Amino acid sequence: MNRKLQIVNGLSLALMALPIFAAEPVLTKDAEGKLLFDARWRMEQVDDDAFAKDANADTLRLRLGYRTPVRSGWSGVVELEHTSHLFNEDFNSTANNQTAYPVVVDPDNTELNQAYLQYAPTDATKFMLGRQRVIYDNQRFFGNVGWRQNEQTFDALNIEHRFGNGLNFRYTYLDRALRIYGDDHPNEDFARWQLDAHLLSLSHKLGPGSLTAYAHFIENQTLPLNSHQNIGLHYVAKHDNKEGIGWMASAEYAKQNHYANGSNTIDADYVLLEGGMVWKTNTFKAGWERLGGNGSYGFATPFATLHAFNGWADRFLTTPVNGLEDSYLGWNRKWGKVTANVAWHDFHSDRMNIHYGSEWDASLAWAFAPKWNALLKHANYQADDVGFDVAKTWLSVEYIY
Repeated sequence: MNRKLQIVNGLSLALMALPIFAAEPVLTKDAEGKLLFDARWRMEQVDDDAFAKDANADTLRLRLGYRTPVRSGWSGVVELEHTSHLFNEDFNSTANNQTAYPVVVDPDNTELNQAYLQYAPTDATKFMLGRQRVIYDNQRFFGNVGWRQNEQTFDALNIEHRFGNGLNFRYTYLDRALRIYGDDHPNEDFARWQLDAHLLSLSHKLGPGSLTAYAHFIENQTLPLNSHQNIGLHYVAKHDNKEGIGWMASAEYAKQNHYANGSNTIDADYVLLEGGMVWKTNTFKAGWERLGGNGSYGFATPFATLHAFNGWADRFLTTPVNGLEDSYLGWNRKWGKVTANVAWHDFHSDRMNIHYGSEWDASLAWAFAPKWNALLKHANYQADDVGFDVAKTWLSVEYIY
């Protein structure tokens, strides 16, 4: 722990000495404190052909916190989180021993969700130290897993700096991951991972978009064999056209290898190609994502918001050892306060020519009152060469203060 503190302190001092260009003093428009509160009730049903029984989960998630006033660039946040099971526990939360049912990862839990100090001496520079959400880019590698009732947070140091030439720098040191299984989980290795991880990101505008280079050096001290590093590039571009047709495009490549005490089998790459167009309130997307596999290991993204990728049925939270190729189409449309989504996925292996299956997803969201949202969502996965058919349905109502 002393070595970690020395590293963090040294990096903090070094980065505080970075030159600041065209920076203005932080405004005091957020000088007053703010109460943080949100509540979400959700019903989740799972029909998994691998189980004789269906899962039915009714859960309630509450968060209560406070953001302090800003004083000379300093502020802080503290937030508690509680998840409760309602009615019968006809599902496997991973902590309630109901293993005859499919898994719905929303255990009963009460924990300190966030507690951090923030210092922003200028509009161009920000420091955050403590328990916090860590979200990078589209959350493919690091996110808060906000879909689950108990979100993922980290004990971390986060530093961001915007240079006058348009270059954006970000560094995050991760000491611990507080995972979606919750602090109350009987298996500590599920609940939290002790880390010694360094995340680096540099981005700059390029043409109609932005190019980001990133590097992740992750030593997982709880599960040492899973320690790995990612080196990658991501380009995102778009063109808005309110009077006609707009477009968007994204391309990404990353290489993953073992790091620290990680297994020598860790050797895979990642590719994403995605394009789309926007017409009025319609958005159409098509994409292809490949997570490589070498027969012993599949490209891993254990800190990602995984539900947002490879279908809502969550059949590929862990990449198969023969890899995964996901070809997909998507449509999104808004009608005032109502938003609809439809997506289709076709899943193949990266090697061995295995057709895993296909999936249809659909959702309807309604912001029916100020601060209130309702969501109806369904996923239907049809297995082919391996696995089992799975259908999931969700109904939720959320209030955000």
